[in-house]
Amino acid sequence: MTTAEAAQSAQLFQPYTLRSVTLRNRIVISPMCQYSCANGVATDWHLVHLGSRAVGGAGLIIAEATAVEARGRISPEDLGLWEDTQIAPLARITAFLREHGAAPGIQLAHAGRKASTYRPWSGSGAVPVAEGGWEDVIAPSAVAFSDTYAQPREMTRDDLAAVKEAFVAATRRALTAGFEFIEIHAAHGYLLHTFLSPLSNTRTDEYGGDINERMRFPLEVVDAIRAAWPAELPLGIRLSATDWVPGGWTGDDSVILAKELHARGIDIVTASSGGVSTQQQIPLGPGYQVHLAEQIRREVAIPTMTVGLITEPEQAEAILAAGQADLIALARELLRSPYWPLQAAATLGVDLDWPAQYGRSKPAPAVPVAARG
Repeated sequence: MTTAEAAQSAQLFQPYTLRSVTLRNRIVISPMCQYSCANGVATDWHLVHLGSRAVGGAGLIIAEATAVEARGRISPEDLGLWEDTQIAPLARITAFLREHGAAPGIQLAHAGRKASTYRPWSGSGAVPVAEGGWEDVIAPSAVAFSDTYAQPREMTRDDLAAVKEAFVAATRRALTAGFEFIEIHAAHGYLLHTFLSPLSNTRTDEYGGDINERMRFPLEVVDAIRAAWPAELPLGIRLSATDWVPGGWTGDDSVILAKELHARGIDIVTASSGGVSTQQQIPLGPGYQVHLAEQIRREVAIPTMTVGLITEPEQAEAILAAGQADLIALARELLRSPYWPLQAAATLGVDLDWPAQYGRSKPAPAVPVAARG
């Protein structure tokens, strides 16, 4: 097979278009919290962390879960877009990503009842106010995630309106900062997910009850963001497509939701899972969430992104070739290897242009995990 034939056959390195944005390949840097901010402001760490993955050849780079209001942070060190002073450092990053061929994306989030917790290397559970935590933790219902997390209060109608407006304001700031893609975070037990799941939403008004009522607030947020985000730019959403708990949110529920999202202008669904209950039983293994993306793609005819223990180029290529997803998001593997896309290209027989600064070096094929020392 010639180099040109290999490039043509490797779907992982084919361009992919969402509205007006064309990605140079199907490799996505999944949003990964860095817990390295003060007052939500991005730093040089974020520039280097995200920028090195652009140099490494990824098609779309999604900045970590970015809080739309201060009380919506997971930890006091989370990235934010709740005020204008947070825009300029992010604009510096998006310019660098575009300069090196990657589309800049951002995940807009609200932690809900999982807010005001320690970053992983500083502790666990709720952060006391004296150590930088906060007392106003909100959720659809006054049900704590666990006994080590803050006790949330049930959101009032004023809270619902304020959070929706916070998402809209953050959307406008994301546009000013130069982002070309937004992923709405509705997964992992954070605020929008907790409205969806019957395990965390016990409301008795029109925002709780059957699936249509539990979907109401997340869909209102989607509508508000889509109206504020330019029509030519793509909008995605990350779902926990199943709670992995009997009686919780399921893959079939995600299909129902995805149909509504598709009708409202969502362009791609990222199918993740879990995070809403300590009782979850997740069958971890390579590509353990791929079937969730496949079900949504098949039954809704909407593009999907899959994520979760995808580590090998051949594995990613097989998922695309089988029509199980349209984009491949990698997280921890890209922490270990920022230049994974360039290594993957060599493995799949695709000849990519390296940065001019590295142009005299050609990568060896990636070494499978099982063969690593």
